[in-house]
Amino acid sequence: MTEATGIVGEFLALKEETDADILAMQCGDFYEFFAEDAEIVADELDLKVSQKGSHGSSYPMAGVPLDDLTPYLSALVERGYRVAVADQYETGDGHAREIERVVTPGTHLATTDDDAQYLAAVVRDGGTDGRQTGDDATYGIAVADVTTGQFLVTEQSGADATAAALTELYKFDPAEVLPGPDVRSDDAFLDEVRERTDASLSLQTTEAFAPGRARHRVREQFGAETLESVGIADAEAAVRAAGAVISYVDETGAGVLASMTRLQSFDESAYVDLDATTQRNLELTETMQGDRDGSLFSTVDHTVTSAGGRLLREWLQRPRRSRGELTRRQSAVAALAEAAMARDQLRETLGDAYDLERLASKAASGSADARDLRAVQETLALLPAVGDLIAETDRLADSPLTDVLDRPDREAAAELAADLDEALVEDPPGTVTQGGLIRQGFDAELDEIIESHESALAWIEELPEREKRKTGITHLSVDRNKTDGYYIQVGKSETDRVPEEYEQIKTLKNSERYVVDELEEREREILRLEERRHEMEREIFERLRDRVAARAEVLQETGRALAECDALASLAAHAVRNDWTRPELTDGRELAVEGGRHPVVEQTTQFVPNDLYMDDDRQFLIVTGPNMSGKSTYMRQAALITLLAQVGSFVPARSARVGLVDGIYTRVGALDELAQGRSTFMVEMQELSNILHSATDDSLVILDEVGRGTATYDGISIAWAATEYLVNRIQAKTLFATHYHELTALGEELPTVENVHVAADERDGDVTFLRTVEDGPTNRSYGVHVADLAGVPEPVVDRSRDVLDRLREEKAIEVQGSDVADGSETEQVVFDLGSGELVAGDTNSSQQQVATDGSQMEVPATDSNGQSLDPETEAILDELGDIDVNETPPVELMAKVQTWQEQLDDSDAD
Repeated sequence: MTEATGIVGEFLALKEETDADILAMQCGDFYEFFAEDAEIVADELDLKVSQKGSHGSSYPMAGVPLDDLTPYLSALVERGYRVAVADQYETGDGHAREIERVVTPGTHLATTDDDAQYLAAVVRDGGTDGRQTGDDATYGIAVADVTTGQFLVTEQSGADATAAALTELYKFDPAEVLPGPDVRSDDAFLDEVRERTDASLSLQTTEAFAPGRARHRVREQFGAETLESVGIADAEAAVRAAGAVISYVDETGAGVLASMTRLQSFDESAYVDLDATTQRNLELTETMQGDRDGSLFSTVDHTVTSAGGRLLREWLQRPRRSRGELTRRQSAVAALAEAAMARDQLRETLGDAYDLERLASKAASGSADARDLRAVQETLALLPAVGDLIAETDRLADSPLTDVLDRPDREAAAELAADLDEALVEDPPGTVTQGGLIRQGFDAELDEIIESHESALAWIEELPEREKRKTGITHLSVDRNKTDGYYIQVGKSETDRVPEEYEQIKTLKNSERYVVDELEEREREILRLEERRHEMEREIFERLRDRVAARAEVLQETGRALAECDALASLAAHAVRNDWTRPELTDGRELAVEGGRHPVVEQTTQFVPNDLYMDDDRQFLIVTGPNMSGKSTYMRQAALITLLAQVGSFVPARSARVGLVDGIYTRVGALDELAQGRSTFMVEMQELSNILHSATDDSLVILDEVGRGTATYDGISIAWAATEYLVNRIQAKTLFATHYHELTALGEELPTVENVHVAADERDGDVTFLRTVEDGPTNRSYGVHVADLAGVPEPVVDRSRDVLDRLREEKAIEVQGSDVADGSETEQVVFDLGSGELVAGDTNSSQQQVATDGSQMEVPATDSNGQSLDPETEAILDELGDIDVNETPPVELMAKVQTWQEQLDDSDAD
C-alpha cells in the first residue's frame, strides 16, 4: 500500500486495483489524475500540472472538467492507452469512488470515426513450431465491433494458417488485439501483427481463453444452440477466441453486450483471397503513401451514410465468390442505375439517416442521450418512406432491393419510432439531468409537476413588476445564482425606499440584494418541483432507453438494410457518372475486357482504353514495353476490374466477361524493410514465394517485374523458372510485366503463353508513349527517354545515349575520367574479356582488344594472370564473339553455354 493519504492515497489505491495504463478519478465536478498518470496525460493532452500534498509528500496533479472527459478519453485511447474510470457516488456518510469501466482502443464507444472499430482475439491450437511450417496449427479469430454489435468468428488451418490468420487481421485492421496463451509468446507473430495493423496488444486472462469457460460465455451471450446453428460447435479455437472477446467486453465495463445479438461465422472459401500485399498494391482503401484520397474506395464511395460507407469498404476488402450473391447485387445496381430519379430521391432520403447500429450500442451501454433516441426515431421513420419509394418505382420494385427492405421487422420498427416520437420533444437537450426531455401529455403525473413548476416560475417572473408598482423603486430586478439562490436586487440610489420586510443578504458596489419570506418559500417550492421533474423525466427517459436497447436487433437489421441500399446506390451513381458497364460473370477461366480502364486513374487523366483477353489457351501474358508506358496500370486495371466484378459492381469497360476467381495475388514493386531485416530483393522473393504457394488454377496473378533486385543472370533465371512453374504447375491466369526481353521467347515455346506490349512511337529521336496494348513483344525499353522526362541533367542523358548506341553496335565504350573536362589526353585502357577488367594498354597479350576510345589494338591473348590461353579456350572465345545474343533464342544460348562449360572442364582435366 502507498503511504499517501486522503484523495491521493485513494487514487493510488484504486490504481493498484486495475491493470489499466491510466486512472481518471472523479472528484466532484472534475476527473483528476495524480502522480505518474498526471505527468502522462499532461504530456499527451497538453494539460497543466499542479502539485497536491499528501502525507508530507508532493504529487503531480492534472484534471479535466466532468463533462469534458470523453474527448480526452478519446485522445488517450487513440494513442493506445487503456484508461480506467473511477466514478464518485454518494453514501450515507459522504461519498465513495470505484472503478466503473476501463476504456480501451477496442471498447471505446465515443468514436468520431465512421470506420468500423474492431476488437479481435486470436487463438492458436496445435502447430509444431507455430509458424507456417507447422501444418497442424489451427488459428481461431473472433472480431467484434462494439460500436455496432457486429460479431464474427472464423478458423484458419493448414500449412499456410499463420499467413491466413495475419491476412484476416490485416483486413479487419482491429484497434485492439487480444493474443491467446499460445500466441502471446510468439514474438515473430506479434511483430507481424504490429507491422500489418495499428492495433494495440492487450493481455486478457488465460482463464478467459479456457475452452469450457469460453463455450459457456458464447452460449450465454448468443443462445444455447447458436454454436451448432452457425456451424462452429467443433471449432474450438474459434469458440475460445469468441469467449475471450465477450469476457473482455464484459470486464472492461463497456456495457454493450446487449447489442451483440448475432454471432456470424464466415468461411474464407466464400470470399476472394486478397492478402495484405495485394490490398496494398491495388490501393483498395489507401494509397501506397497511406492516403485515403486516390484509393479505390475513395473513388467509388458516394455513400451518404456512415454505415453505408463501412459496408462498401467491407465489400471491397472481401469480394465474394458466390455467383448468386454477385448477380443479386448487380441486378440491384442495374435497377438503380436505370431509375435515375428514384435513385436520387433514395439518396436524398438516406442522407437524413443516422447510424442505427452504433446508436443501438450506445443505448445498450446506457450512454445514449435524448438526442440519440430522437435520432433513432427519425431514422426508423425513414424505413416506410424508403420502402414506399422502392415499391412505387417499377424498376426498383422488381429488383433485389425489395428483398433488402423485407429483412427488418418493419412493424416493430414503426411501433418503436411512434413511441419515441410520442415521448420525446422535437429538439431535446444534450443532457438527461436538466429536464425538458419529455413531451407534454405523455405522462399525467409529470404534466402536473411541470404545470406547478411553470406556475411557480411565472410568479417569479412577474415579481419585479409587482414590487416596482408596490414600492415605487425603478431599479429593481429578480435573479438567481448558486450562492444566493433567488434574490431581489436594488440600485444603491434607491435603497432608502426598500420596505421593512426586505431582508438584506449582500452589499455590492452599486446595489444591494434582499430576500422576502414569500420569495424564499417559492424558491423552496421551485427547487422541490425541479428535483421531482428532473427525476421523473430521467426515469421515463431511462425506461425509453432500455426499451431501445431491448430492440437492438431491430435497430441493427434496419441499419444494415439502409446501409445496403446506400452502398448499392453509391455503386450505381458511380457507374452512371463514369459510363461503367455490367460485367457478365462466368464459371470459366475467361477474362475478356473491351475498352477497359483503370477506375482510379481515369478520374484524373484522359485515359486510353485497352482490351484484354485471357482463357485456357491464353492464360499467361508476358507484358513488355517502355518504362512509364502504362504496363503496371494495364495489369492493375485487369485486377481491379476482376475485383469490382466480384464485389457486384459495374466495371470501367465497354464490355466485360469475367470468370470468377478464388484469389487475386500481386507482386508490384517493393520497398526496403531494413528495420525488419529485409532488403528490397528479399521482400520481392517473399512475395513471389507467397504467390507460388497460394495461387491456384482459379486465381489471377499480377507480376510487375521479378528478379530485378539482383544480378541480371540470377534475375532472368528466377523469372524464367517462375514463369514455367506458373504455366505448367499452377496454371493461374497471369499477367507478367518484365524488362527481361529474353522471356518473350517463351511465347514461342509454351502453348498458353502469349506476348503483348505497350506501343511507343519513335521519330527523329523523340518517343511518344501511345498507351495502347498490342499483341507481340517489344524490343526496346526507352529507359534513357524516361531519364530525360524525369529531368536528369542533359550531359548525363546525352552520355547515356552515346553509351547505349555503342552497346547496340557492340562497340567498345570509352571510359571518361576527371581529366576529360580540361581537355588533356586520357590513358589508353582496354577491356580484358578473360578477367572482365579494364587493364593498361601495354598489357602483354595476343588477342585483339579495343581501346576505350574505340580504336583497335592487337595484343597477345592471356588469362587474368598474364598466362597465354590454350587453343581450345581461344576457340570458345572466338565462337562467343560470333554469337548475336539478341537474336539467339534463350534455350539455344543456354545449350551452347552448357557445351562450352563441358569443353572447358575437359580441358582442365587434361
